[in-house]
Amino acid sequence: MKLKNGLFFCAWMLALCFAAQARAEFITSSITSGEGANTLYGSLLIPGHKVKPPVILLISGSGPTDRDGNSPALQGKNDGLKMLAEELAIAGFASVRYDKRGVGESFAAGKSEAELRFQTYVADVQLWVKQLNADPRFSGVAIIGHSEGSSVGMLAAQSSDVAAYVSLSGPARSASKILRTQLQDKLPPDLLKLNETILSKLEKGELVQEIPAPLLALYRPSVQPYLISWFNVTPADVIKTLKMPVAIFQGDTDIQVTVSEALLLSKSQPMAQLHVIKGMNHILKQVPMDIKQQVASYSDPHLYLDPSFVNPLINFLKKSFTPK
Repeated sequence: MKLKNGLFFCAWMLALCFAAQARAEFITSSITSGEGANTLYGSLLIPGHKVKPPVILLISGSGPTDRDGNSPALQGKNDGLKMLAEELAIAGFASVRYDKRGVGESFAAGKSEAELRFQTYVADVQLWVKQLNADPRFSGVAIIGHSEGSSVGMLAAQSSDVAAYVSLSGPARSASKILRTQLQDKLPPDLLKLNETILSKLEKGELVQEIPAPLLALYRPSVQPYLISWFNVTPADVIKTLKMPVAIFQGDTDIQVTVSEALLLSKSQPMAQLHVIKGMNHILKQVPMDIKQQVASYSDPHLYLDPSFVNPLINFLKKSFTPK
């Protein structure tokens, strides 16, 4: 009798192990959007244990940040968005994350700096959403945007068929106002005055011909059309127009975007869920407010996502896709 019970216990444990393994499996494949020179390349993760799952479109942050949340400007990788895609798959959600124009595999789709506009990125997201909604493998689409990707996804969600929208470490004010704040105590008085003149003109849609050398990297003539298109976007005004379920996640040790931005977004969209995660930084990891540890975290793939962020995110998505 003891032997039989022992065998039964072993079989039961094995069954649990295999079931857990099956739940954690996901299928990874390549996926593209657009045609010809405008083709964008991405990664598709589909959970192996779910039939016709919802699919989440992940949008990376500013600059040369790739589909995984990594930037070549940093030594190493943090893999934040890749980790997020895997967490979503384990929870039963498919996901697509992609390289933006001019980044990674999508480098060839990059327009010249003078031709690029913020709305170009928005149109790319709208195309992804349309393609995923038409894909019979999926039961619906949600958007998650990180940092600048929050603003891009927010604008795309205004006119796209999405079941939910999530902002991760996203700004509320216009990029020009944030830039003005960031430079306030970093420039000498003479340059600060020139910076204000340039910013004010760009905010009015005016190109500036004479740029002092110390500010040329920020306001070079070729990037000014993009800045003008970007400065016109105020996420706090956009988020109030969204009709789908909305969630806002912000870490309180984020050295790039402050909690005040999340509070402004929440004030503009009172129906949104607001989650301020204690100890979470800009790349969604548990990192204290220490500049050396913060900088190191951006290139450390061994730091995992903050579970205090992942769990409420999964719960929000599950509720958003639950039939009312």
